Amino acid sequence: MRFRIGLVTGFAAGYWFGTAAGRERHEQLRQMVNKVKRSDAYETATEKAKAAVELGVERAKEVVEEHTPLGHKDSPLANANGTPTRV
Repeated sequence: MRFRIGLVTGFAAGYWFGTAAGRERHEQLRQMVNKVKRSDAYETATEKAKAAVELGVERAKEVVEEHTPLGHKDSPLANANGTPTRV
């Protein structure tokens, strides 16, 4: 699936830059992209993607905290409230 997304993205980027030589077609594509960006579906997809990234970042932070000495409350480098101190 990632390969397909990368392939389609690469093809779209190549087509975009390739059409830059033909100014009229480039302007048509630019207008189409702007129209898509203003759509509700684009905004919804963007919000979902941001939420997925934020969730992934939070999960990654939890994993890192679980597997590092500074993440444990019992660590000698932790404060009294269990938060890690900076070294």
